[in-house]
Amino acid sequence: MVFTKRLREGIRRGRIRCSIRIWTRPHVKVGRRYRMDEGYIVVDSIAPITVTDVTYDLARESGFESVDELLRIARHGSGDKVYLIRFHYLPPGAWDTPRWRHRQRIGSL
Repeated sequence: MVFTKRLREGIRRGRIRCSIRIWTRPHVKVGRRYRMDEGYIVVDSIAPITVTDVTYDLARESGFESVDELLRIARHGSGDKVYLIRFHYLPPGAWDTPRWRHRQRIGSL
């Protein structure tokens, strides 16, 4: 996943944890890591939504001032399917263990 430079600091600080993408098909997979600067974006979920589901609050949560600004950036290709992608940032050197593995280890102690 590629983010504009102005959003990257908010992502690194954990203030931005979702993105709206308009694609022909999903370009990311849940659980996968995608490089961003020195760290990684880890995709937590992908949900198909409609343009009417994109609210002011969702635009703000994605790091934009308005729905119009978000959609202007999101509509850069030929896609027509809207996706809400939730993610978290994994800083350089950090480990990201799936929660089910963590629970499994705790239960086996």
